[in-house]
Amino acid sequence: MKYLSFDIEATGLEEHDLIIEFAMIPFCSEKQEFEESLKRHFFIKCPSFESLKPKLNQWVIDHNKELIDKAHNEGIEIEAFKNELISYLESSDVKNYFSNERITLFGKSMSAIDLPFLTRDLGWEFMRKYFNHRQLDLSSVAYNLIDMKHIPAECESGSKLMSHLDMGEVAHTALEDAINTAIMYFKLMNIASKKED
Repeated sequence: MKYLSFDIEATGLEEHDLIIEFAMIPFCSEKQEFEESLKRHFFIKCPSFESLKPKLNQWVIDHNKELIDKAHNEGIEIEAFKNELISYLESSDVKNYFSNERITLFGKSMSAIDLPFLTRDLGWEFMRKYFNHRQLDLSSVAYNLIDMKHIPAECESGSKLMSHLDMGEVAHTALEDAINTAIMYFKLMNIASKKED
């Protein structure tokens, strides 16, 4: 099958927090290949770090100031981002890659912020028009393989899963995370297929 692997970075995990980075890259699970020509990355404009700081959690203050500054200074407005996405999703290259069907999204722990924030900022109608109502979440795949005793229980954590798969540390940049999440899926598919042999 073909999926659109995506990731967002935000100012936090609370309802009031904002998307500040978005990246996506299509891939084919059968061939375990990315469509590099269709990868895209955006910074999305947000208020300054200093104005956001009173409502930011400590982890974000300690680790994401540079990313928030970049989004504030270089990001595009959310409406411009929506228009860029529409142009991308309506393009003949994307439509041909996905056989002119609604796209199945792929990511990790998408129910935490990714899907709620995208639905909030892009609208329910936008999400239903362009994306399949079913998604593939790496976290669910990992839980399944944990239950089947194919990988250790600590692999429910994304960072522990990356370590188990010899992939280093989580990048916390949208494009690298979108790519690495799909690579982890390829590796988990290979683990599962070997267990079946």
